[in-house]
Amino acid sequence: MGLLPAPVERLAEEFARFPGIGPKTAQRLAFHAASRVPPAVLDGLAAAITATAATVTPCPVCFFLSDEGQLCAVCRQPTRDRQLICVVEEPGDVLAIERTGEFRGLYHVLGAALSPLDGVGPNDLHCQELLDRVAAGGVKEVILATDSDLEGEATATYLLRRLEGLDVQVTRLAHGLPMGGELAYADERTVARAFSGRRQA
Repeated sequence: MGLLPAPVERLAEEFARFPGIGPKTAQRLAFHAASRVPPAVLDGLAAAITATAATVTPCPVCFFLSDEGQLCAVCRQPTRDRQLICVVEEPGDVLAIERTGEFRGLYHVLGAALSPLDGVGPNDLHCQELLDRVAAGGVKEVILATDSDLEGEATATYLLRRLEGLDVQVTRLAHGLPMGGELAYADERTVARAFSGRRQA
């Protein structure tokens, strides 16, 4: 028989599913929710989670977050340069780039990076959809903005090979991003410098 009520145990288990949250942090969050957060706040949190699960879906074009299968806020903007596609791993990377104000093109969210050890291969990413977008025409440059860790570099190399033969320039973010760093957590100036100094891939 456990010392904690079953709902608290389950809440800690659910928190632990999130990236970057280990068992101790998950338990601390569960304790906080159970003992310090007013019920009305917990109800609001539960409602937000339920609404997210019910209505938020990937954009059918770029796979950024959207409402119920509609185009995302970026794809809907008519002023975006549709000749530029920036390829990122996760939705959080889009926000990191948008904060810089340096990029006015469109995005393509892969959903992850290649990681054979974790069983993540090309078919688990939105790679083919990217190739289809480029092959459809109208795209002049694809910017590979995957993370600078081993998985991100492997993903960029794979996409570079797949994009060969298509009539498109492929570039890679330049200096500024630390080796092994994640784009979503880089500061705005670092991301802006990496964009302005991007190089031929």
